Amino acid sequence: MAETRAKNPEHKRIAEAALFVSGRALDVNDLARAMGVMSIGYVRELMEELITDYNSSTSAFMVEKLGDRYTLGIKQQYVEKVSSLAGAPDISKGALRILAYISKNEPVMQSSIVKAFGSTTYEYMKELMEKDFIKRSPVGRTKKIETTPTFREYFNI
Repeated sequence: MAETRAKNPEHKRIAEAALFVSGRALDVNDLARAMGVMSIGYVRELMEELITDYNSSTSAFMVEKLGDRYTLGIKQQYVEKVSSLAGAPDISKGALRILAYISKNEPVMQSSIVKAFGSTTYEYMKELMEKDFIKRSPVGRTKKIETTPTFREYFNI
């Protein structure tokens, strides 16, 4: 017989606020810390309730589960109407070109990227690493480059 725990309504509001201010997907540990609770199971239950609350409301917002993380977003029917108001992505055009190449060809060797785009690639790769859009792993004298979950979250992939 499953035990039903009384949920503190303040915890839902804290979870919403955390998702809003972070601007990224948060895992249950991040949310538990923000709420000041120890039970990961409690946080998961609360987040499932929050997802249901948003799905059944007339709000333009939604809470989504992405793997083992949660994010606050805009319901699809409102995205097109407000997307022109969003700021430009905080990424240079050169880095965006490199990122597009990586995502299309991943996993790809860094040496291949340098051959395709030249030595400025290293500067753009540093920018992409700082934003946690790519990860590198050594393979011989070069590195294998792949996109990260942060990249997929940022671009809704």
